[in-house]
Amino acid sequence: MDSEAARNSKESLDLAFEMSNILDTGLDRHTISILIALSDLGFNPEALAALVKELPTFYSSSSSSSTVSSS
Repeated sequence: MDSEAARNSKESLDLAFEMSNILDTGLDRHTISILIALSDLGFNPEALAALVKELPTFYSSSSSSSTVSSS
């Protein structure tokens, strides 16, 4: 990747991260970078958004149901 392409990529990620912060999504730069890459690979952005919205619910329910009892 040439330096101009790398700079454009960084600026795009910075902008997406700033928008994410304004919208209070709770997503970090790494996660946003992965989502952009998946979108660039042809994944449906609406499906990715639905997944991101569903993950906190999934993790909170799976962590509460997987408690280990000590006997």
